[in-house]
Amino acid sequence: MKLTTPFALLGLVLGLAVPGVCTMSAADTPPVVVEPAIFSYGPKGTDLRSPDGDYTAHINLRFQTRYTSTEEENGDSSSELEFKRVRFKMGGQLAQDWLTYYTEYDFPSERLLDLRFTVEVDEALQFRLGQWKIPYNRERVDSSGNQQFTERSIVTNAFTLDRQRGVAVFGRLWAGEAADSWYNLAVCGGNGRGASGVGARPLLLARWQWNFLRRDLDFSQSDTGYREKPAGSLALATAGWRGPYTAYSAAGGGELPGFALGDDDRYDVSQTLFEAAYQYRGFSFQAEFHWKQVRDTVANTTTDLAGGYVQAGYFPHALWPAVPKPLELAVRFAQVDPNVDMPNDREREPTVCANWFFAGHRNKLTVDYSWVTNEAAPVGAREQQRLRLQWDVSI
Repeated sequence: MKLTTPFALLGLVLGLAVPGVCTMSAADTPPVVVEPAIFSYGPKGTDLRSPDGDYTAHINLRFQTRYTSTEEENGDSSSELEFKRVRFKMGGQLAQDWLTYYTEYDFPSERLLDLRFTVEVDEALQFRLGQWKIPYNRERVDSSGNQQFTERSIVTNAFTLDRQRGVAVFGRLWAGEAADSWYNLAVCGGNGRGASGVGARPLLLARWQWNFLRRDLDFSQSDTGYREKPAGSLALATAGWRGPYTAYSAAGGGELPGFALGDDDRYDVSQTLFEAAYQYRGFSFQAEFHWKQVRDTVANTTTDLAGGYVQAGYFPHALWPAVPKPLELAVRFAQVDPNVDMPNDREREPTVCANWFFAGHRNKLTVDYSWVTNEAAPVGAREQQRLRLQWDVSI
């Protein structure tokens, strides 16, 4: 804050110190000009803005340090300490408040993960262009920094669409009413992050999310804010494409186990999702159920996959105040059937977890323990026990 002239400042001081010296009326008093800070740092990171406020940048750095210890069924064991993710994130406004951008870069993998631009006509009609995690399933769209467990479930590897390059139209309809919903329609190249390869038919996505309690539930796990009013959603999504890939990850397009690298039009893939999520007073729940069909046009075979997970978490402090408020306990069960027509090939992953939130998801310590089973693995390697300890911090 500054006054328009040094004389105005002098007059203000004299007027306060010596009654009667300053006799200007309120109408004659020079206005106080408040300019937005060009640089500021708050609980959500660093903010930069131009003097006129037309250009903004919200900057975040996130570090994820993880220790993993595994023990195989045959007695073999291993351990590893790594920087799992070191991310630079920046997003903000470009000239107008209806034009925003977001970019994200991962240093360990040296990958540009996101670069997208969004035009908001209003809440019900928005357009997006670039590369980003297209919103097929909640678990994948949830940022790795906003997860309840150290890592996503085994379901993600088989069914996520991950990051794609394309265009989308989306928005929220009937906000606050009984039909409160989000819709999302996208057309993407179908080649994943980095867009290597050429697909014979683009990836088409449609998703509908109903906020059945008339409140929006954002893509973030754990009810760290102890919601006083419940929020929940039910969603249906479908997608399909034809190209060289049967699966996607942060590395880009790839193949499901048992599938060879394909030509541009080899695999005709379609998949469907049902999803549910709910949070209220320290309790959180979410679940996904997937079906996927892969038609190999070269081998003339069709493979159906199914899978899903259910997870729930709770802050015991909400029920027993003597328990420290930052402590959360959670449990998750995930299962994938890579070929529903083949017996004894399922993968399972029960996991228990404890979180300690120093500053919400921006600074937390997570420990989880999993029992991983793969029925199709060789004898002696079908079961694995895994302990993971992770510190995730954003600055």
